[in-house]
Amino acid sequence: MQKKTATRASRQDGDATRQALLDVAGQVFAERGFADATSKEICARAGTNIAAVNYHFGSRGALYEAVLVEAHHHLLKLEEMQEIASRDMAPRDKLRVILRGIVLRATGADAHWGARVVIRELMSPTEHAPALVHKAIAPKAMVMLGLVCEIIGLPPATPGLQRALFLLMSPCLALLVAPREMRTRLFPALGDDAEGLVDDMMAYAGAGLDAIAAKYSASPRPQGG
Repeated sequence: MQKKTATRASRQDGDATRQALLDVAGQVFAERGFADATSKEICARAGTNIAAVNYHFGSRGALYEAVLVEAHHHLLKLEEMQEIASRDMAPRDKLRVILRGIVLRATGADAHWGARVVIRELMSPTEHAPALVHKAIAPKAMVMLGLVCEIIGLPPATPGLQRALFLLMSPCLALLVAPREMRTRLFPALGDDAEGLVDDMMAYAGAGLDAIAAKYSASPRPQGG
């Protein structure tokens, strides 16, 4: 029993150390970017041994990839999206719930390192960008693609549907990239009324989705769709 208790405690300590490294690394990568952030600084700020990065993640690059996935998870959680998509409600209402969550995180007063890390990687991609795409963005894009399919009523392979999804999510990216000064001074309506912003996003997106549906419903459908 004592051995099992000790093993469980050791595992919990290891998990805590790993999470501490992930959080501190996120802050350091957000401040300095991948190229200028060192394992030495990350471990020093996390209060761990210099070997902890390699022990828990394998390398600084693998740590950065884990940070990218964690950062995107903070902005948009796959489990939440899947739960929303499974609800018994109209597809457009599901879309609004998802967009609302993104807007609240993007315009919230409490800054999180996740947004800055994702922005850095999107604006200046590193060799680790594929990890962000495949491990974080792609699974969520599939949920959104299914939701847009429900709304438009077209097969997933329809080019216009895929473009519509990209255009639908672009304003969310713009909210993340836009400096806070832009939201507070130049376009204060972007930050002082989140619910109103979501309403307008839905009105804008809804009109675009309707137009895409009308255009491609009148066109020959792709083979296999």
